[in-house]
Amino acid sequence: MVTIVFSHPWHGSFNKAILDTITAKLGSEKKEFQVIDLHKDGFNPVFSEEELAVYNQGKALDPLIIKYQKYISKTEQIIFIFPNWWNTIPAILKGFFDKVLLKDFAFNYEGGFNPLLSIDKTLVITTSEHPSANFDYFINHCFAEDMLASVGIKNMQWLSCTGTSKGGDENRKEFLDKVEKAIL
Repeated sequence: MVTIVFSHPWHGSFNKAILDTITAKLGSEKKEFQVIDLHKDGFNPVFSEEELAVYNQGKALDPLIIKYQKYISKTEQIIFIFPNWWNTIPAILKGFFDKVLLKDFAFNYEGGFNPLLSIDKTLVITTSEHPSANFDYFINHCFAEDMLASVGIKNMQWLSCTGTSKGGDENRKEFLDKVEKAIL
């Protein structure tokens, strides 16, 4: 199954057009997929005191987190779609990593830090007004190595669309064509 983690609050955004392009391609190829729309789902990225009290036990109190973990446990390919905000990921996506990729689900500490997931294909799609080079270190090192690979999400491919708002329709159309070709 392909799991898509969508992290943009506005369904009129270019990020949503990217999501629609991907789901249309997967649907036309009759591939099984699931969309995790963090904003539409009402995902709360902030730990409550009660949640933090059971964090070290690898427990989740929110049923939405348990639902997301079930999707991820069946995932062969994961796709992240998000805007570059302040040269990093949106807070809601950071909360997804904090609250969903828990100890004994995504990793453990037995003899060191060990990944428990086995997702061999990862596509990261970002949008920004700034050049991709501004975001390169974060995506290719912090995100790919420290956040994804450390829990077993591997083989990341990154597509970045710059000038999203001011780049014009041709820029957006070319990028959507590139996204569609990346969906295998």
